[in-house]
Amino acid sequence: MRFSALILKNLTRRPLRAALTLIALTMAVASVVALRGIAKGFTESFADIYESHSIDIVVSRQGTADRLSSSVSEAAIVQIEQLGGVAKAAGVLLDTLSLEDQQIFGVPTMGIAADSWLRDDFRWRERRSGAKAGSTDTPPKQLSLGIHLAERAGISVGQNVMIFEEPYVVDGIFESSSVWENGSMVMPLDQLQAISDRNGQVTYINVLLDRAVDRGDARSIVDQIHGIDSRLHAMTTDEFVGTDTRMQLAAAMAWMTSIIALAIGAIGTLNTMMTSVLERTREIGVLRAVGWPRRRVIGMIVSESIMLALLASFFGGGLAILATDAMSRHPAVRGVLVPAIDAATLLEGTVLAVFIGLLGALLPAKRAASVMPTEALRNS
Repeated sequence: MRFSALILKNLTRRPLRAALTLIALTMAVASVVALRGIAKGFTESFADIYESHSIDIVVSRQGTADRLSSSVSEAAIVQIEQLGGVAKAAGVLLDTLSLEDQQIFGVPTMGIAADSWLRDDFRWRERRSGAKAGSTDTPPKQLSLGIHLAERAGISVGQNVMIFEEPYVVDGIFESSSVWENGSMVMPLDQLQAISDRNGQVTYINVLLDRAVDRGDARSIVDQIHGIDSRLHAMTTDEFVGTDTRMQLAAAMAWMTSIIALAIGAIGTLNTMMTSVLERTREIGVLRAVGWPRRRVIGMIVSESIMLALLASFFGGGLAILATDAMSRHPAVRGVLVPAIDAATLLEGTVLAVFIGLLGALLPAKRAASVMPTEALRNS
């Protein structure tokens, strides 16, 4: 019998036990892949906010622990626009509001000036008749909804929504390449400043550089922005997203939860392989008696465990993709949960599954290799 055929036979000899171990490993791998995919999707969705507007530099307030709650003076926008190499700059105020009548709470809301170039990057699915970006003849209290939020709330253009018991007319429904923005609201900057009592303030300033500016010049412009006001903290978009506390916390939580799942999978594998070795003491003794060296016995036990791990990585990856896709389609989290399970994430799951397989097989393999043929045959 071939070595590979023997390994397969050993796994299928007790199908129930092998199936239970496979299920435990599959769930562990699925947890790792799903959580890593969700964390990565969260980061990519955050980065898409800036990529959808081709933002090069983001300016927030120096020393703010939570950058999304920073406060920067609008006066800095004009000063930044006057710097060489800067094409455009625009302030954005972030807040969280609720659509009270629709019972939708915690809606991300962006305050953007009515004539801002940031609004031009949205693909407007529908607009109230006569309403145009930057128009000054529209009602004083208005807002626009991302397409996912509009679908979830069942609101169309022209309808009124209540915010702090005041009516706001929906003047447009937009779509963005950023899923986060598709689940948000956009309000004229001055209106959101009045609601949040932050007149003359923005959360951060988006900066778009001239096309001729290269990466080295971008660093120079960052330094010039710092020179305008020591309270300003300018970063390239990649740096801003990569060092954000929320993104780091999401990744850390994903790994911490994954470690627990991996530990459970490793214990299950260890239990199965150890029991298998104990039950096959006589068989292993016979193999040793006919000339099998210890390394070959170890190879057999380890190969059985790794085969289980590879099967678990296949089923676990598929389960993670199906589960996260189903979750992302649920109305309650649509536009918020955006998993990004790519080849790299699946490879991480496979590597970790193989690691679990090796970890769970070490002790059983060592015990199997220590079996003496005469003792095994005498005690069996």
